[in-house]
Amino acid sequence: MITVNKPLLLGNEKKYLLNCIKTGWISSEGPYVKKFEKKFASFINRKFSATVSNGSAALEIALRALKLKKGSEVILPTFTIVSCCNAIINAGLKPVLVDCSRTTWNMDVEEVQKKITKNTSAIMIVHIYGITTDVSKILNLAKLKKLKVIEDASEMHGQKYKSKLCGSFGDVSTFSFYVNKHITTGEGGMILTDNNKIYEEVLKLKNLYFGKGIDRFKHKEIGWNQRFTNLQAAIGLAQLERISQIVKKKIFIGNYYTKKLSILNDKLELPLTKTKYCKNIYWVYGLVIKDHIKIKADLIISALRKKNIECRPFFYPMHKQPIYKKMKIFTKEKYLNSERISEKGFYIPCGLGITIKEQDKVINNIIKVFKKI
Repeated sequence: MITVNKPLLLGNEKKYLLNCIKTGWISSEGPYVKKFEKKFASFINRKFSATVSNGSAALEIALRALKLKKGSEVILPTFTIVSCCNAIINAGLKPVLVDCSRTTWNMDVEEVQKKITKNTSAIMIVHIYGITTDVSKILNLAKLKKLKVIEDASEMHGQKYKSKLCGSFGDVSTFSFYVNKHITTGEGGMILTDNNKIYEEVLKLKNLYFGKGIDRFKHKEIGWNQRFTNLQAAIGLAQLERISQIVKKKIFIGNYYTKKLSILNDKLELPLTKTKYCKNIYWVYGLVIKDHIKIKADLIISALRKKNIECRPFFYPMHKQPIYKKMKIFTKEKYLNSERISEKGFYIPCGLGITIKEQDKVINNIIKVFKKI
C-alpha cells in the first residue's frame, strides 16, 4: 500500500530522543520543550509560543484565552476540519459559516464581510491544503469592525502569505504537529501570540490552571492537562531544523504530480500552483473531478485502493455534519462550492517519504482510471 502520508525523519530526531532517555527528561518539564517553543516562535516571528498536546487543543485553548463574550459569533469556513467548529462550540460561542472559493478552497473573504453582525466577536482564518487565505483583507476587515482574529495555520508550516510566514497573523495563531504535517511530533500543537496577557492565560489553561507558589493547588478556572512532552519537543526541534528542505521537497512532489497529471485537465481540476499572494506548498495534493464527469470522489478512492494506493476524501462541510444537524446548530444552510468539492474532491499520497517510483505508480493508475470514464 502506498499510504497517503509517510513521514521522513532524517535529521537529529534519534540523537535528541536518545538524549532525553539518557538524561531522564521525558515529561513536559524537559529542556527540549522550551528550546522548541523558543525556536518556533523565532521562526514564525512571534513573541510568545506554548506547546500543547495536539492541534485541536491548541484551537480550544486559544479561543478560551481570548475571553470572547459568551454566545457571541465567530466566523469560519464551512470547508475545514471539524476541530475548528468544535472549539468554537466548546467555548460557548456561536459558529457562523462562509463558503469557500471554488479555486483556492479557502474561505470566501467577500462572504465574511456579509456575515458580520453586531454579535460577531472574531474571525477564524483557516488555511487549506497548501494555499493560504487572503489574510490582508480579513485583517483589514477585523480592524475596521474591532474583531479578534484566530489564525489556524495547522497545515502551513513554512508557508508564506506575501512575505510573512503563516502563523504570524491575528491575535493568536495555532499549529498542529500531527504525523501528516510538514513538521511532525506524532501528536502535538503550538499556540503563538504577541500579547503577553493571552500568553499567560494559555499557560494556565493548558496546565489545569494551577496557582502560583504556595497556592499551586488553588484553581481559579477550569483548565486542561494538554501538556507537551520533552520527547515530542525533541522530535519537533529536529524537524524544525530542516523546515527549508521539507518545504522544498513538498513543492517538488506537488510540481511533479502537476506536470504528469496535466494530461487529465479535461477531467480533473488540479490544485493551483500559486496565487497573487502565495505559492502552493502542497500540504496535500488535492484533485477535484470536473462537473461534467458524473461520478463522486468515493468511486475513484475505492478504485485506487484496489491498486494499493490510499487516497482520502476532502473535508466534509461543517453545515452538513451529522452531529451539528442533530444539535440544530446548522439547519437549512447551503454552501455550493464546499458541497461540490467535498463530493468531487480527493487527495493522493503526498508524504515526505514518497518516492518518484511510488508517485509514478499513483499517476499511472489515476490516468488508467480516468481513461475508462
